[in-house]
Amino acid sequence: MRKVILTLLLCSQNLLWAQSFDLIPLGVYGGGDESNLSAYLIGEKDKNEFLSLDAGTIRAGIRVAISKKTFDVTDEIVLRSYIKAYFISHGHLDHLSGLIINSPEDSKKNIYAFPYVIDVLKNNYFTNAAWSNFANEGESPILNKYSYHRLEKKVSQQVENTSMRIQGFELSHGSFSKSAAVLVQNSLEDAILYLGDTGADRIENSENLAILWESIAPLIKEKKLKAIMIEVSFPNSQPETALYGHLTPKLLVEELVKLEKHTGKGGLKNFKVIVTHLKPGGNQIEMIKKELGDNNPLQLEFIFPVQGQKMVL
Repeated sequence: MRKVILTLLLCSQNLLWAQSFDLIPLGVYGGGDESNLSAYLIGEKDKNEFLSLDAGTIRAGIRVAISKKTFDVTDEIVLRSYIKAYFISHGHLDHLSGLIINSPEDSKKNIYAFPYVIDVLKNNYFTNAAWSNFANEGESPILNKYSYHRLEKKVSQQVENTSMRIQGFELSHGSFSKSAAVLVQNSLEDAILYLGDTGADRIENSENLAILWESIAPLIKEKKLKAIMIEVSFPNSQPETALYGHLTPKLLVEELVKLEKHTGKGGLKNFKVIVTHLKPGGNQIEMIKKELGDNNPLQLEFIFPVQGQKMVL
């Protein structure tokens, strides 16, 4: 009987921590290298049905993934068939330039974003003066390749042609720009949280991250949230008056301490935090990694994604 009980406990624990997402970084930096800008393919494990979380670099990242044996098909097949839709967090070029530049060769699919992001796409990028209008709204001629799907705060909607659902959350990104986070849930109700660019609530005079932490804490307590993907753009030496809506290691930990208040003491121990949007230049990236390692009171598992290298979560 003891062996049966032990076997059942081990099976239930394995199910609890079962890997259910594929995450493929197509770009990991926040500027400084146009071939490696923010874009992550997220999909249910082994299905090759991906939502692109932002789209700073697309084809160049796909080619790196192919060179690393992450994909065994052509870049055209990944672009046109494997990527089913895009989520765009905000209207800055390092988060969407790959979508724009590859639009002539892309297939029909949806763009999910908050209305303020769709307005940027419609008024600034998919225009005759800047490019061509590959979307379903805006200037004529309308080419109808992409369909805009507007997110509403904390309202779940299906990502067409996948088994995933998404919920959007507003973020503050400096004085002149709003950004967004998205909670991606699969058919097992496991989840990944991805944040576009964001400043800390204290710096931004905002409650956006506080609202987000309260919303996702139950998923952490239920062991359903596999990871948080969040930016750290600058080392701690960057003055708080010159962050431009970004985080440092110190500010990230400050925010995650607030999250722990909702999950309970020790509730984030060994929790995966995937650090995105590092800005290359000098030894900045090395400093960010060191500062996160030196100041980790919550005992988080910090992960630094590598372009083209698949992660299974």
